[in-house]
Amino acid sequence: MIKDADGAFVLKLGGYVQGDLRAFIGDEVAKLPTQFLVRRARIDTRATAFKIIDFRLMTDFGGGTATVQDAYAEARFLPELKLLAGKTKAPVGLERLQSGTALLFVERVLPTNLVPNRDVGVQLGGDFWDGALSYQAGVWNGVPDGASGDVDTWDDKDFVVRVFSQPFKASDADYINGLGIGISASFGSQHSTAAAPALPSYRSGGQNVFFRYKTDATTTVAATDAATARADGERTRYSPQLYWYWGSFGLLGEYVVSSQEVRKDTKFAELSNSSYQIAASYLLTDDVASYKGVNPKSPFDPAQGNWGAFELKGRWNELDVDDDAFSDFADPAKSASKASAWALGVNWYLNKNYKINFDYEQTSFDGGAKKGDRETEKAFLTRFQVSI
Repeated sequence: MIKDADGAFVLKLGGYVQGDLRAFIGDEVAKLPTQFLVRRARIDTRATAFKIIDFRLMTDFGGGTATVQDAYAEARFLPELKLLAGKTKAPVGLERLQSGTALLFVERVLPTNLVPNRDVGVQLGGDFWDGALSYQAGVWNGVPDGASGDVDTWDDKDFVVRVFSQPFKASDADYINGLGIGISASFGSQHSTAAAPALPSYRSGGQNVFFRYKTDATTTVAATDAATARADGERTRYSPQLYWYWGSFGLLGEYVVSSQEVRKDTKFAELSNSSYQIAASYLLTDDVASYKGVNPKSPFDPAQGNWGAFELKGRWNELDVDDDAFSDFADPAKSASKASAWALGVNWYLNKNYKINFDYEQTSFDGGAKKGDRETEKAFLTRFQVSI
């Protein structure tokens, strides 16, 4: 970190790398590849000017492709009034808003499929009573479920609002001051073409697509309405959400509904897909769980008999696709109508900069095969994370 004498100008350089192993068992039909991969490799540059204007530029080189994840400026006029402009996460999904370094499991859950990722727009936000109540309200270009975007090809925009409260944050009672509860929503329209249908695909915990809309195999300007489902009308989302952290215990839950008007040739429908998750964790060491991650009280130092922090974890999550999608807009022989997943694992926090995840996740499906249900996905996921 570099700063001037009075702290009016500050420059911070950081980043993190996540190296993963993805392994599948019993995949006799899908033949899913076991692989090592660099899931994320991010350089994070932050700066402050005149004490009130923050800048952030974060680029990702994971997967061998350079992507601008965040690029924005935020003016902090007051704690209750902040103005942000640029590209960052649209404030809808609870786990989506969590930093990639603080995730409980290797991969985010099924509900994250239904919320926007990063978008470009402007947003007002702020905190009241030292963070006991927070809000965000903004206008964004608008992106499909689970997607990120840098440009917009239509005049329509998405309006996003979120209110989150930690009502007992100032309490001395440990069992209640870590409770947070909120709700978010987005409203907008999406009109697209057969060549660029602007509809999502949904992925399992093992990052395999289990649902997609029908598209023309040509995927060019020659694509036809008759063969391609596309977004054409209003898109709304809402998500009640909560977390609760009490000493070594953590609990996080959210529910998401995403509705989109779609068309295929002359056929129209409003499709509503829903998903939820509940995740729990418990630290075996005398450490404190939080939404922002774990900082071990006794960092890894075998010479002193310190081994860091160990955490047990489990979760259940489901995603249900609107049955009307399979009348004309999706192929039931290729896309599942429902995914249900459970996961168990252990996290090892060597110190605040080093973390190792061990996960097992099993996902079952309704439909998605030519005869019956798609093959159950059984995935071992491991991650080694270094952050600075």
